[in-house]
Amino acid sequence: MSAISVSQLCKSYDGRQAVQDLSFEVQKGETFALLGPNGAGKTTTIEILEGYRQADSGSVSVLGLDPEKQAAELKRRTGLVLQTTALEPELTIKETITAFARLYGAPREIAAVLVDVNLAHLQDNRVGNLSGGQKRRLEIALGIVGDPELIFLDEPTTGLDPEARRKIWTLIQRLNDNGSTIVLSSHYMDEVQALASRMAIMVDGQIAAEGRPRDLQRQHCTHSTIRFDADGKLPAGFPAKLAPITTVHDGHAELVLEDPAPALGILMSWAEAEGHDLSSISVTRQNLEDIYLQLVSQRQAKPQGATP
Repeated sequence: MSAISVSQLCKSYDGRQAVQDLSFEVQKGETFALLGPNGAGKTTTIEILEGYRQADSGSVSVLGLDPEKQAAELKRRTGLVLQTTALEPELTIKETITAFARLYGAPREIAAVLVDVNLAHLQDNRVGNLSGGQKRRLEIALGIVGDPELIFLDEPTTGLDPEARRKIWTLIQRLNDNGSTIVLSSHYMDEVQALASRMAIMVDGQIAAEGRPRDLQRQHCTHSTIRFDADGKLPAGFPAKLAPITTVHDGHAELVLEDPAPALGILMSWAEAEGHDLSSISVTRQNLEDIYLQLVSQRQAKPQGATP
């Protein structure tokens, strides 16, 4: 069942089309990542879904509600975690969450929220004294204190150190495991890979690709790279069939191929016959970030108005 349904959504500003005939769905209980470069239309789309911006045309349903006409009801059932939130620095963590909880008819227990975001032991600390990671966990607490069915997370770990990022990932996974539907906007591909069950890449107001991260990687991966240690040049007797497609730089030999299997077989046979050490050999495919950049570049290179 869909938590969000978007059909032929359009929005323009001063004659510039920010969102063009956009259509996608988010299923209940999934974490859906909406990605794209700056100016792709992500923020406009999310603000329309949240009920903060009016569409020019098309239809949008969020939790079965019209965000434009039923905004008050929608706000009671959704949680927002913006990139930054202006908070009163003199209030404590507990006081801040308590104040936000009063905005909802049936909020969660403050103690349970504090445990969820790992801030119970810091509940009496003032907001102005918190680290970046602690403040981000507080902002997430404010987004979930209303016990939302749907949570919008906008760049939830920007600017945080690796340890703080991983803790927030764990929290997001736990929220999703507990039944919350999550819409995630992020520029970190490893974050999307770790958290999203499905994703969509927006470019110039349209969807360039949509699906599960691993499926998109499988569909759009065009090559793999074989790499092994090489001391400045290829060894004597290196297979003649592979030499023209092998480059050596920075102490490594590399072969870029659509299908690495035949080349691997040749290399292994050669190494065994000639006594060469290939213990350093590795095979890597294009990662999600490579594919994202490829899709964005391809779409942006198309003439305006070209068919996706």
